[in-house]
Amino acid sequence: MATSPSPSPAEAYAASRRRAKHPQLTRFSAESAFEFDDFQIRGCEALEEGHGVLVCAPTGAGKTVVGEFAVHLALAEGRKCFYTTPIKALSNQKYADLVERYGNDAVGLLTGDTSINGNAQVVVMTTEVLRNMLYAGSSAIPELGYVVMDEVHYLADRFRGAVWEEVILHLPDHVRVVGLSATVSNAEEFGEWLVEVRGDTTVVVDEHRPVPLWQHMLVGNQLLDLFAGQNETDPGEQLRINPTLLRKTDDMGRFAPTFRGPRGGRRGAPPRGPRFRPPSRVDVTERLDHAGLLPAIVFIFSRAGCDAAVAQCVRSGLRLNGPEQVEEIRRIVDARTADLPEGDLGVLGYWEWREALERGFAGHHAGLLPAFKETVEELFVRGLVKVVFATETLALGINMPARTVVLERLVKYNGEAHVDLTPGEYTQLTGRAGRRGIDIEGHAVVAWQPGVDPKAVAGLASTRTYPLRSSFRPGYNMAVNLVAQVGADAARDLLEQSFAQFQADRSVVGTARRIERNKEALKGYTDAISGDFAQMLEYVELRAQISAREKTLSRQNTSSRRAETAQSLEKLRKGDVIPVPAGRRAGLAVVVDPGLDPIREPRPVVVTEDRWSGPLSVSDFPAPVEALGRIKLPKHLELRSPKTRRDIASALRDSGIALPGRQRRRTAAADDAELASLRRALRAHPCHGLAEREANLRWVERYQRLSAETEQLERKVAATTHSLARAFDRILRLLGERGYVRPGDGEDRVTEHGRRLTRLYSESDLLAAECIRHGVWTGLGPAELAAVVSTLVFEARRDTAGEPRLPGGAVPGAWQETSRLWVELTEDERRHRLDRTREPDAGFAWPVYRWARGESLEKVLTAAETNGQELSAGDFVRWCRQVIDLLDQIRDVLGKQDPVGSAAAQAVRALRRGVVAAGAA
Repeated sequence: MATSPSPSPAEAYAASRRRAKHPQLTRFSAESAFEFDDFQIRGCEALEEGHGVLVCAPTGAGKTVVGEFAVHLALAEGRKCFYTTPIKALSNQKYADLVERYGNDAVGLLTGDTSINGNAQVVVMTTEVLRNMLYAGSSAIPELGYVVMDEVHYLADRFRGAVWEEVILHLPDHVRVVGLSATVSNAEEFGEWLVEVRGDTTVVVDEHRPVPLWQHMLVGNQLLDLFAGQNETDPGEQLRINPTLLRKTDDMGRFAPTFRGPRGGRRGAPPRGPRFRPPSRVDVTERLDHAGLLPAIVFIFSRAGCDAAVAQCVRSGLRLNGPEQVEEIRRIVDARTADLPEGDLGVLGYWEWREALERGFAGHHAGLLPAFKETVEELFVRGLVKVVFATETLALGINMPARTVVLERLVKYNGEAHVDLTPGEYTQLTGRAGRRGIDIEGHAVVAWQPGVDPKAVAGLASTRTYPLRSSFRPGYNMAVNLVAQVGADAARDLLEQSFAQFQADRSVVGTARRIERNKEALKGYTDAISGDFAQMLEYVELRAQISAREKTLSRQNTSSRRAETAQSLEKLRKGDVIPVPAGRRAGLAVVVDPGLDPIREPRPVVVTEDRWSGPLSVSDFPAPVEALGRIKLPKHLELRSPKTRRDIASALRDSGIALPGRQRRRTAAADDAELASLRRALRAHPCHGLAEREANLRWVERYQRLSAETEQLERKVAATTHSLARAFDRILRLLGERGYVRPGDGEDRVTEHGRRLTRLYSESDLLAAECIRHGVWTGLGPAELAAVVSTLVFEARRDTAGEPRLPGGAVPGAWQETSRLWVELTEDERRHRLDRTREPDAGFAWPVYRWARGESLEKVLTAAETNGQELSAGDFVRWCRQVIDLLDQIRDVLGKQDPVGSAAAQAVRALRRGVVAAGAA
């Protein structure tokens, strides 16, 4: 932790005054095991002085201290504090931390599938839960004093980011917001927005890493520094790439072609040396262990890759733990997995997972059972698991620092395509390296492979600009909730206050200034013109009309002339002598094959006077062709024979047919009355005879060019400003057409159907409301309803071949009706220029149906695999809990007296069992 030399008397007196001014911070820091850094002190002092706070600091710097001080203040003042996080794993971890400090009675937990002591004074929750509480008018809000928004930079997430802005905009003014963010380059801009919408907010930015980070590349089995003489304590220092690394990778790349043909070679390649083989994951682990760089997180960006890496390490016989550590691991694993049904352990891969943990290895990805993931996290933090093979989801705020972070690749799959890591993602991943208070330094290692350029890695490692961009946009649930709470007019004002609109408006500030400069220049152009400016504009307009008419006539003339020429070529017959007017083949030619084609234009084959033979096209003739005469040709011609071509050319020259003289064709422009009228008007115009006409015209042309540019910029500004309000209005028009809002007394009103929609929080919220409104789920049993509702939440990780299997009975009909409503909805969305609702996916209907019918986990997962579905136990639990969440909402919206509401309640009870219920209170 931070250490410093003994303070002078003056410094000691100033510190005493500071402590006296902030008594709560003094008490809070006295309970801490370490001395706070300056940025932590500044954030806490601002909070105690009554300000909101935005803290931006690197991963692992300790910014959560400011969030925990907000908890301390709330408890001291007798008020509530909500601590929000973006993911359930982080909520669970923070809940455990706060319970350890303040006890079970003071702290609660609310996530989508867990509810523990929800009325406590301090409640940890996912951000969506707080958003839903705000819209529902929760009775806890008036008592709320502080809201901590951990990982607030998550508002840039394109799928869920809007929730963070909804919360910030809807919280009452008396609530102080504490935003904790990774380092972003536009923290001041974000802070200015918070000041605008939340009032006085202090921005605290700290870019110093408490544990220096050293960058390396693993080339073969050799670990090399990325930078020569790197100094992480001075971010302003110009870093130079290690020349030894550059030489090594150049040498390796020369003999490791990135592409091999079907037989292992490639045309023009240098002589093939030994094929490059990257070090195995076992080799990497042993290399890190020998260098004293464990514990480590190895990011692989593939679930299958993570599982394969663990299996490789186990098969190798490698052990990183001793007998005492194994005993402790077994004790923790037994406690963490006590709720798992004994009969499901085999299908969960429990024994293989446990053996890997005892050896010191683990995987960590979204496909793991939640209990498994939480166990891995605890064991890693305790130092009992030495190597975790993980996907990038581990980097999202979970407190799992390591000594070393390894990146196997610099490319990841983002759900749609394989894309390069951004500097921000690289920093987020490598930010896990270096445990404060344990490690003197952290290490980031990139595994080299052919095609990886150390310069590109250096660019990722040294870039310090990661701007925060809002992803906020109104949706259906948000729209009806806003109309219900504050009315449409106030809702538009609220949307105008969003960070998205704030950034959009700022983006056009420079454009607006440019428009002003252009308008000043336009005035200068008008002053520079001698004579009547309006008359000069008229004169320029006349010239433009003449030019446009001449171009139109020219195009028409060219088109008609080509058609006439094609018709004339179709009339040619074998033996016709024609003139070729221009080009290398100019002169007389005789047609030896008319070259007629039922589809394309004719391409007659000719022989010229100089014995050339080949096809001609319409392009070779500027005007229609007329035969000048005929010569007799043999019935069968062999044009490849030089003698044949020579004989035909000789006959052509001896025919006595001569080329006609050049005739000037009359153009369409000469006979056009409109063009003649415009030309007369031009000659009669007052400006036509002015001595300064051409000089004035140049100024007018500049004026017109700049005026057109200015109009384009003004359209851009108009499209950007008020863009969210316009999107909101388009949503209201669609909702109005479908009966969710209706106009009344000058203000939109939410209907009964709209009130149902206000309580449906789903990516497919309006589709769910439409299914309820049209009764397409009426008559379904609990398991059948779970199957159909799953289509609105499930999303396959990748496209699968063939149609997913559906249960029998009423499910296929209900699924077809749900799909029909989706088609109708997307047509309306296209008409209103709105984002399309995601297509329902029936890929989880069969597994969730069988689980709701009471079948075992083994049977359900085996059946899914038989149907070609990739469904891990962790995925199964996660999707089941999301189905439960939506069924819970349907039950609450309709009530248990309604047949669908009753079926939803029964379905929830049927699904919430075994591994799905384990760990959820």
